[in-house]
Amino acid sequence: MDQQGLPARRSAHEMMMQIIGEGRLLSELIASGFLSRRDPDDRARAQRLATDALRGLDRADRMLKPYLKKTPPLHVMNALRLGTLELCTGEAPHGVVNAYVEIVARNKRTAAMKGLVNAVLRKIADEGPGIWDTRPVPLTPGWLRKPLVAAWGREATEAIEAAHFAGAPLDLTAKGDAQAVADAVGGRLLPTGSVRVQGAGQVSALQGYETGDWWVQDAAAAIPVRLLGNVSDLSVLDLCAAPGGKTLQLAAGGACVTAVDVSDRRMTRVSDNLDRTGLKARTVVGDALAFDERGFDAVLLDAPCSATGTIRRHPDLPYAKDGSEFGALIDQQAAMIDHALDLLKPGGRLLFCTCSLLPDEGEVQVEEALGRHPGVLVEPHAADLQGVDPAWRTPEGGLRLRPDYWPEHGGMDGFYIAVLRKPA
Repeated sequence: MDQQGLPARRSAHEMMMQIIGEGRLLSELIASGFLSRRDPDDRARAQRLATDALRGLDRADRMLKPYLKKTPPLHVMNALRLGTLELCTGEAPHGVVNAYVEIVARNKRTAAMKGLVNAVLRKIADEGPGIWDTRPVPLTPGWLRKPLVAAWGREATEAIEAAHFAGAPLDLTAKGDAQAVADAVGGRLLPTGSVRVQGAGQVSALQGYETGDWWVQDAAAAIPVRLLGNVSDLSVLDLCAAPGGKTLQLAAGGACVTAVDVSDRRMTRVSDNLDRTGLKARTVVGDALAFDERGFDAVLLDAPCSATGTIRRHPDLPYAKDGSEFGALIDQQAAMIDHALDLLKPGGRLLFCTCSLLPDEGEVQVEEALGRHPGVLVEPHAADLQGVDPAWRTPEGGLRLRPDYWPEHGGMDGFYIAVLRKPA
């Protein structure tokens, strides 16, 4: 990307300002139409630049530190971070340096620092490309790294960080024959039945998209529904359904699915995917805690959580968040578990999961739920699935997935999963 890429660079810079400075998630920015005025190439470039810069932010900061007497304003620092990422990954120095100098110069508050940006980026251009790949894996921001080390230890946390830095390939869940889908899209079948595609490009251009043969779903996110086994003809409530991958899995398995989500926009996406795949489910827009229909054979509760298990695909999260809202999320999860159990028929099953790496949103939630509900039991053998390593089992009977698992396959999202059975 040369000087012609200035619009994309400006958008990437502004996204970093919104994420780091305002605490907005990249997905929120995209959904709000932040890039809608850019042409498709610039939209893709801007999103890639911001994502890559966030993924390597700690490494970029460490490379910049020797050239900075003190940390400059965020507007300047983000320009330096983006420039460092581009220079160290092969972009032409002239275009990169000029673009970020111009971005800084256009802001009245930072215009006087354009000389600093020019000088620092030229030094990075001379020295950075040869050493970028030799630098340590970027560290997770301290507010999150500390609880990860406390939960999993330093060595495992470093392996998780390596998986985050590597990013995530594209995973698909097949409506029917997974091997046929893998053959059609040039992917490979993973041990648990998902299809993994490297360098997929535009998703909608892959064979089978228009015909609804598959949907996008990380391999870890596809495991929870499989713990329910044969769901044919069962009445199943997907209590926090969007973005809908698990609803589609249940419908494809023959369940009579009721999908509930509080977001009308996100539920529209669920409905669109149901239409594309030719699958059927009843959709309800509303608050999960206010939904009061009872007598379900099973309830799937993929509860709102920190989403710390998805950083491979969402490297903005540890920079947009600071952990301050996690206490409220944990209280909400507990309330949702209690409510979900009430909606089950006697002997029914609650499939609880969160895309979190924090035990307080997984293992601890289940332990405390068992204490609040005498007679409710965890079904440990629900996780007796092909491709599931017995080492992923947890003492209370759940399943713990982490990004550093499956390094030979390219990792997976972090998840916690447990199946609880209500007394008959």
